[in-house]
Amino acid sequence: MNNMQQTRLKTKKKIDIITVLVYLLVIAGAIVMVIPFIWMLSTAVKTQSESIEVPPIWIPKVFHFENFVSAWQAAPFATYMMNSVFVTVATTALQLFTSILAAFGFAKLNFKGKNLLFILLLATMMVPGEMLIIPNYVTLAKVGLINTYGALIIPWIASFFSVFALRQSFQSVPDSVYYSAKIDGSSDWRFLWRILVPMSRSSIVAVTMLQVIGSWNSFMWPLIVTNSDSLRTLPVGLQSFMTESGIQYPQLMAATTFVILPMAVLYLFLQKYIIAGISRSGLKG
Repeated sequence: MNNMQQTRLKTKKKIDIITVLVYLLVIAGAIVMVIPFIWMLSTAVKTQSESIEVPPIWIPKVFHFENFVSAWQAAPFATYMMNSVFVTVATTALQLFTSILAAFGFAKLNFKGKNLLFILLLATMMVPGEMLIIPNYVTLAKVGLINTYGALIIPWIASFFSVFALRQSFQSVPDSVYYSAKIDGSSDWRFLWRILVPMSRSSIVAVTMLQVIGSWNSFMWPLIVTNSDSLRTLPVGLQSFMTESGIQYPQLMAATTFVILPMAVLYLFLQKYIIAGISRSGLKG
């Protein structure tokens, strides 16, 4: 009996040590992730000379909150903000609609060549996005959509990554639910929006959030397809603080805060749905 108790105590101690090490590792990782944001906020309330001081100053003597006002007024950030919101909402809504329909087809419907088509579309995920920039640009230029909202929205209204994620979630719903609905006289359209979508809410929220973040933070594509300030988005607008005379770091960090803050707040409100959705759909990393 004593030997068994000693063995249990040793096992418990090992588990406790492993748990402590895991928590220390998580805390260290969290600190590493948070430091850039702390530096951003710190630099946003410094003077230009303090922002380039060596060794670096983490806490300025005087907090210059007027940097946020000057950063907002230095460029048409109200226009950039409206463009970012409009493009993000439009691309997310359209991509979500097309992804839900395609995912339902691959998950619940039976048609000839379904598996082959799915594999072919899955293979497109291996193509780097950078390879599509020139073909997409040439196509939009031929139809006269460069420097329009169409150029910012149309290339992103479909994503097979979203289709794949939602298909995984839809497949977790038993087929018996689908057949029962069909027996009760439900159409595929009604089953999709009345039963399947509500049952997969967490996965849909996760996919939506990923698309929102991707669209909101997009820089290269809006920079290429827009020529006027009236169509540019917030990430592109950050270039206003990079001039030939140098970079205005306090104003740049203040403007960067405008870009990051909405996504941070949105993630805090939806994090439980995002974690649940990623776990359910099998997405990792």
